[in-house]
Amino acid sequence: MVGFRPAEVPPTAAVKFVGAGTAACIADLFTFPLDTAKVRLQIQGEAQGHSHAGQAKGLQYRGVFGTITTMVRTEGARSLYSGLVAGLQRQMSFASVRIGLYDSVKQFYTKGSEHVGIGSRLLAGCTTGAMAVAVAQPTDVVKVRFQAQVSCRGTAKRYHGTIDAYRTIAREEGIRGLWRGMGPNITRNAIVNCTELVTYDLIKDALLRSTPMTDDLPCHFTSAFGAGFCTTVIASPVDVVKTRYMNSSHGQYSGAVNCALSMLLKEGPMAFYKGFMPSFLRLGSWNVVMFVTYEQLKRAMMMARNNRASPL
Repeated sequence: MVGFRPAEVPPTAAVKFVGAGTAACIADLFTFPLDTAKVRLQIQGEAQGHSHAGQAKGLQYRGVFGTITTMVRTEGARSLYSGLVAGLQRQMSFASVRIGLYDSVKQFYTKGSEHVGIGSRLLAGCTTGAMAVAVAQPTDVVKVRFQAQVSCRGTAKRYHGTIDAYRTIAREEGIRGLWRGMGPNITRNAIVNCTELVTYDLIKDALLRSTPMTDDLPCHFTSAFGAGFCTTVIASPVDVVKTRYMNSSHGQYSGAVNCALSMLLKEGPMAFYKGFMPSFLRLGSWNVVMFVTYEQLKRAMMMARNNRASPL
């Protein structure tokens, strides 16, 4: 057995809620530069036609590692973690809901039955994904804006801090500006949540049932990596539209559909897969770190809880 042994008592909803948020924050600390590179690549074609404050003219990014290298050379290594504070705020509220409540919502739909069909899994994934977006959307908007903001000398910054970003967006665009792109984000996260959690569930169940693997780190690693790849392939088009729309200036697009049509007409269908490699590297590595950490945190927290409750 690698890692903590499974707890004799299933983890409570509170343990899953806190464990999911904490594990997601740890995963973000490791993978945030890849996420920032993904955002820069996704908005690159848009930046050529619309110059926002904080975007440098003529700056070109080529591939994930080329983007990271260019950012470090022109803006410094700290630019790779621009928006991290909002990113951690997002994960603590977002992942806690969409991942931490997934099992509870799944049990609600199956009315406690041990047999869980794929329909119940998909419905639970859509539900917690939509709930999470409704709660955490402002943090996602601020995170994307910071990641898109170029910090070269002579380039004006859109925002000077996380709190300033919330205030500026609310003042200039209204409270609705903090929920900009919620439609495509709900769509994206319904897809991501269903693909990520359901695929992880199905791969893990298949490995435990059909291979000599046991419920420990190698099984969790394999399941998480497979879930990351499937999620990237399915969710990339919606993710690109979400990023473009969230980062757009007020009035640039009339809506998410207009943003998608504009991309299709001006840049072609491959624009929807811009940043695919950093998306896969990020989602694949994020899934591995998050799910492995989450499984271990649940067991560690339940072990600590049981030890505290047991008499000396």
